This record gives sequence, C-alpha cells and structure tokens, in this order.
Amino acid sequence: MAALAVTWTGAQVWAAQSPADAEGSAPVPTLTWTDCQGGFQCANAQVPLDYRDPQGKTITLAVIRKQAADQSQRKGTLFMQPGGPGNSGVDFVRNNYADLPAAMRDGFDVFGYDVRGVGRSSQVQCWDDPTYTQAVTNAKGVPGPDAYEPAVKQAADFDQACQANSGEVLPYVGTAYVARDIDLLRQALGEDQLTYYGRSFGSYIGTVYAAMFPDRVRALALDGAYDPEHYTNQPYAYDRPQYLALDGAMGRFLDWCKADQATCGFGDGDPRGAFQKLKADLDANPVTTASGGKANGYTLVYRLMFNINEGKVIWPSLGEALHKAQARDNTSFLLRPPSPASFDFLNPNVAVECVDKDYPTDRARLKREVTTNARLAPLLGPAMAYGPPTYDHQHATACVQWTGEHVSRYDGSFRAKGSAPILVLGTTGDPDTPYKDAVALSRQLDNGRLLTFKAEGHTAFGRSACATDAVVNYLVDLKVPARGTTCADETQPPSKTPTTAPSGTTLGELLNGVNDRLDKLGRLR
Repeated sequence: MAALAVTWTGAQVWAAQSPADAEGSAPVPTLTWTDCQGGFQCANAQVPLDYRDPQGKTITLAVIRKQAADQSQRKGTLFMQPGGPGNSGVDFVRNNYADLPAAMRDGFDVFGYDVRGVGRSSQVQCWDDPTYTQAVTNAKGVPGPDAYEPAVKQAADFDQACQANSGEVLPYVGTAYVARDIDLLRQALGEDQLTYYGRSFGSYIGTVYAAMFPDRVRALALDGAYDPEHYTNQPYAYDRPQYLALDGAMGRFLDWCKADQATCGFGDGDPRGAFQKLKADLDANPVTTASGGKANGYTLVYRLMFNINEGKVIWPSLGEALHKAQARDNTSFLLRPPSPASFDFLNPNVAVECVDKDYPTDRARLKREVTTNARLAPLLGPAMAYGPPTYDHQHATACVQWTGEHVSRYDGSFRAKGSAPILVLGTTGDPDTPYKDAVALSRQLDNGRLLTFKAEGHTAFGRSACATDAVVNYLVDLKVPARGTTCADETQPPSKTPTTAPSGTTLGELLNGVNDRLDKLGRLR
C-alpha cells in the first residue's frame, strides 16, 4: 500500500453546507506537467483531504492528460471517468485513448485521474493480498445452509482491517468529496464548465457533480447509469435489481447455450443444470491452477460476474471456457482465481460504497435481504451473497457493520436544476447497472435525456456504433439525441470462439489471460 500523501497547511476550520460555500475556500491546485511516455503528460494535484477544513491537510491526486494535436481547434478538456469504484482513471485514459473516436481526440485534451482512495491517489487497503487470497479460496460457489453467520463475521473482519490500514483517509473517500475534487481540477485546467464521460460508477460521480454544480456543466454523458436515490439512500432497493440483472444475463446466456448447442458447446442439452452441477463439483474437488492455487465454484462465479459484461460477443468464449472447466482444464479463463490486481480494485470498491451508502443497521433486516437476494438469483447470487466482501451488490454485510464516518457522502437532491442537457445511456440487458436505473436517473434529472441500447452487456459507448456516434455528437457539438432514441446495433454471437478481439469488445480475459477489472472501452473505429 502506498503511504497516504497528506500534508498540513493550516488550521482553519470550515464546514461546507452548499456548493456556494466552497467557492474560493479551497485552493485551486497547480498542475506541473511532465512527460510520462506515449505522448501523455502526468502531474500531481493537491486537494483538501477534508473539505470542512479546506486550508488543512491535503491529499495528492495523480492526473494524466493527452493534449489535442491542434490546440487552436480544441474545444476544451474532456474528463473521462471509469467504473468501480476502484478503477484507475489514469489507466483508463492511457489504455483507451487510442480507441477513442477521432473527433474526441481532436476536439479535446483528454484528461483522467485516480480519485481519492484509488490507485496512485492514496489507495485504500483493507485486507492484504494473503488474507484476500485465503478468503476467496475458502469461498464456495454453492454455499451451505449455514453460510450467513460466517459471512457476517468475515465482513466485520474486513471492516476492522479497513479502519486499521486506511482509517486516516476512509471518511473522505465519498463521492461528494470526489465531485469537489473534480471542480478544483476543472479550475486548475482553466475550464469554465465541465465536459465529462463517465461509465458505470463514473456515471454516479458525474451525477453528483451535476447535482452540486449544475451551472458548471457543459456536457455530461453518463453511461451504464445508477439510480442515485436508491444507491445512496435506499441501498437494499439498489442491491436487489443488481442481483436480478446479473442472474438474468447469466440465464439468457444459458438459454442461448441450449438453443445453439453446437456453438456454445456446454451443457449437453441442459446448460442450467450442468452449470449448477459444475459449481458443486468444483467446490467438492477444486482444480489446481498453473500457479499452484485452487479454483472452485466460487472462482467460476466470480469470473462470470465480470465477463458476462462483455455481451453476446463473448458468449461462445464463455461456452468453451465452461466446457474446459467441466473437463477440469485449468487453462479455462473462468478458473483463474482473483489476483492482487483484483484486490487493488476490490478494497476501495467496498470501502467507497460503505461510505456512500446509508444502510439501515437492523441486523434482522440484513439477514432477510441477503437471504432473499440469494434465493431470487440462484445462478450466481448465493456465491456473492455469502462470499467475502468483493463487488457492488454484495456489500451489505460489510456496510451494515461499517463504523467509519460518512462525512463525504452525498445524499441528494439529484435534480441538477438549471444544468445543461445531460445524456444518460442505458443498456436493456446490462448485468451490472440495470437498465431501469438509467430510466430512473433520466427522470430524476431536471434536464436528462435517455438513450437506450437494446443489447446484452455493460454500457453502450464503444459497443454500439449508434450510441458511440450519439455520445461524440453530444460531447463535441452539444447535439442532444432526440427523445426516445434507441440503438439496436448489438453485436451478435460469433459462430465460434474468436481468436482476436472483434468490434465492440476487448475479450480481455480471453486474450490476456486475466484482466481483473474489465474497464476497457470497445473498439469500433
């Protein structure tokens, strides 16, 4: 874990009650750019650790940009924010810049940064790698009837580790403070208003920014959007649809396997039954991996949870990987246990959401909600509900027991009254951020405009030429799609497992062996 980069610059105490209170209170950081290879420039930004004390301790944020080739033609700076929480914005820009449409690269300096508590910006650490490895190795794809109490105890241990290892920064990693950071960075870059693309959790960050600073919005594209009211104030109402969306996507894949057995190659006519049996078989007799680790039913569920996000284009690859797992072939990418790169993502993923969300402390309700989620999502739900603290919808056991402060969370309103038009993108079969969340956000915003992508998979930009063009036209020229715009150009399953990444996906797991965060945009151009 990198040491917390905090410095003390004064003792003035100040409490921000509204965005206007922050005006002029926190110093705008000075960015000293240096070359960091590939034409990118990197810098560090000092921002307040606690915005109630804007002249006090600071935290260092790592930032990156690539300037438009013709500065005389640039329209400004485009902020790009990845999902998570836990993904690096620096890596997001560096890894995706070449695949951005030319109009975005030509029209903007493309900018990203690691938000507080993530990556190079004082990354949160809770469990260390050996502890996380042990936890996921012991988890089950088919948990037993007595799995609930051990899950609660394990989550409490995770919370204690968070406080012990990152307690100095934890109260301040919530999204209200992230939005304030963005506003300081906007000023540091000389921009009067914000131009922004955020995907998945990045859409929630953009939503909060718009709510806090509506008059400072030029254009925000929010892809794979959250229902912000449910996410932060009614988290159980946010969790259950995510369980159902994930299981629904897995179910539709297995139905395709049954209908196209020749291409899928898994299930022998009963893919659902074969999948449930495979989880139990792997739990009972784990496969030894090439590195000497163990892969069981939980490993399978964990990998599917992220890979199903790629949409139909990866379905033949998933079928082949399941068939290999059934044959106990450890080259199946679904049998690669979570790695230290996963843990770098998962630690802040849990911690940030526990700061952002307001879970009721009622333990009886916690048990009812968790057990109901597991029952209603039988394919992937039980492993996540009763597993160690890992990803998104599985955070209730940790967050109900969270003892840290919530001073940096934002609890509404989410109207963003008076903002410029905000583009919201939702994918109908999204396994990670349910489509109905995008609908809800578009209605909560005073000036939201919904674009629908009829497809499987997570997010739309980079996977749909139609949606990508709409985002480009909006961000570059402020052309808002017509109401009711629907994109129907989903990439269909190929006839066999591809050996190179087809348009609309990266197949990161298939090509690279392991890609623990799957936060790369598709390549359409």
